[in-house]
Amino acid sequence: MLQLRDKWVWDFWFAVDGSDYHIFYLQADKSLGNPDLRHWNVSVGHAVSCDLIHWDILPDALAPTANNDEAPDSFTTWTGSVVRYQNEWLMFYTGTMRAEKGLIQRVCLARSTDLIHWVKEKQNPIVQLDERWYDGLKLAYWHDASWRDPWILFDKDQNGNDLFHMLITCRVNRGAPDGRGAIGYASSSNLVDWHVGDAFLAPGWYGEMEVPQVQYIDGRYYLFCSVSTRFHSTLHNEHLDVIPQTGIKYFVSEQLLGPYETLGNSFLTRPEQNGLYAGRVIQGPDGKWYFMAFLGNDSGGEFQGVIIDPIPIAIAADGTLSLASAAT
Repeated sequence: MLQLRDKWVWDFWFAVDGSDYHIFYLQADKSLGNPDLRHWNVSVGHAVSCDLIHWDILPDALAPTANNDEAPDSFTTWTGSVVRYQNEWLMFYTGTMRAEKGLIQRVCLARSTDLIHWVKEKQNPIVQLDERWYDGLKLAYWHDASWRDPWILFDKDQNGNDLFHMLITCRVNRGAPDGRGAIGYASSSNLVDWHVGDAFLAPGWYGEMEVPQVQYIDGRYYLFCSVSTRFHSTLHNEHLDVIPQTGIKYFVSEQLLGPYETLGNSFLTRPEQNGLYAGRVIQGPDGKWYFMAFLGNDSGGEFQGVIIDPIPIAIAADGTLSLASAAT
């Protein structure tokens, strides 16, 4: 597994460059003592592997902007994604501002030509939530203004021009407060200028739907996200056939932009694997699909802060996914 001697690691994302898998991950010093403090003492680490198992640690990629409490990422540089476009790597990540005590999240951008050296975009933040569709800061019933974990989808418009979709962890401004967790949406033709639209997916089931990701697997599009038993809505829990679970949820569609639906209980992880979170699905060097996640609390309740080795994914004929081997 990816484990650092002096740091906890948690949420992560990949950039594939030829046979190399670059992993970017949130990290914080274990000297903090309390792992709950990691979110506010974070930087983005970087490692590379050719097999998703053995990792070489590289220089850190990003850290919060120093000496300017008004900078959009002056407090945190949280979860994001990396894409390659026109001979350049673009990292979209979540920033919060120290002047706002980290309560309002925004999407920022950094650029690189080699995946090692990153330069932050001068016009950051590049995407902010729009209160026509999404909750702003509503401390009366929620702890932040959610707008994080950007994931980019490449597409073409009806004229064959580049079109990009961004999926975002967010909360819509309608429905019961405990069920407003959703996947937000923005679109762009150049990956810099973004137009925010209504939610991509808002089932009303959760307070949060974190770390969205879409992969095309065996003729179907799968949208993955992480959900926690802490934030299952009352409405969702009232359904007798629903067992609250912490883990990786997935939705399926025949079209990139949906509609997305569930298959069975649509959890990739099992209830006993509730220590695994912020999971990613990635195609390995053998062409098969694998699941990776960070391990938070182990079975004894102790926070681990490591990223597990890949677990093979089994794909049933009806599109149902399951993990082919156990993880703890």
